[in-house]
Amino acid sequence: MRGERDMTQMRKVLAVTEETTLLPFLLREVTGKSRNTVKGLLTRRQVMVDGTVVTRFDAPLLPGQQVTLLPPEAAGAAELPFPVLYQDRDLIAVDKPAGLLSMGNEKERTRTAYRMVSDYVKAREPGGRIFIVHRLDRDTSGVLVFAKNERMKRALQDHWEALVQQRGYVAAVEGDLPEPEGTVRSYLRETATHLVYSGPRGKEGREAVTHYRVLARGKGFSLVEVTIDTGRKNQIRVHMQDLGCPVAGDRQYGAQSDPMGRLALHAHVLRFTDPRSKKTLELKASLPLGFQKLFPGAEQ
Repeated sequence: MRGERDMTQMRKVLAVTEETTLLPFLLREVTGKSRNTVKGLLTRRQVMVDGTVVTRFDAPLLPGQQVTLLPPEAAGAAELPFPVLYQDRDLIAVDKPAGLLSMGNEKERTRTAYRMVSDYVKAREPGGRIFIVHRLDRDTSGVLVFAKNERMKRALQDHWEALVQQRGYVAAVEGDLPEPEGTVRSYLRETATHLVYSGPRGKEGREAVTHYRVLARGKGFSLVEVTIDTGRKNQIRVHMQDLGCPVAGDRQYGAQSDPMGRLALHAHVLRFTDPRSKKTLELKASLPLGFQKLFPGAEQ
């Protein structure tokens, strides 16, 4: 029918004013349409709650949330090939795969996490944009956060060190670390060929602090949880090499093996203070399959 086609061709934003669940809310707000038509919006992924597509009929709603009805062409547009970990009006976080740049460089402009997430947001939000907040190395997987407006970008970037409570990684390293847990502190320098190394304290050196804890051992490798106090370039890779246990797959920093076909480094948790609410926001990315195969049961 013409009326039903018109409803699905335009984007509509609905404000939630009382506690309820999604289907009763839609049936009340989308007037003049049959129950099956309204349910079809959910099954066709045309309903978002605070920026995230929701398909459950009984999804809870709270006052202050926004429900957006998408046109059908936007519902399937620009699907991401990796998980969205979190999304609201100001932020979006994804689980970036290894081998993908966070943002473009002189050699690669299009196949980047930034471009993919940007296309995803633009397809769902008129005039939508994203902004770089921090980066992960190309070969490191895990939690990557983007701001969805300049206000949030500035709020995070200008106070990043103060806001971040934990930057946690897991790494599969070669051999056995000298202690089950410890701290590495050094001053990192960089050669003309961009190789980072630990050197003496001085004008050129930047202090780097890495904490580690061994979680599991097996097959000549150790699974290590790593947290960093400083976000220096290649910090974890250099410090694991300094300990005599380079990250698996890291030929540049002394690894002799490549059991996963990738650098075995994964940003599994990012915990920070939300500058809007002052509450803690914790984002987690599941352990990739390669880690689980090398260390069975490690996900638990």
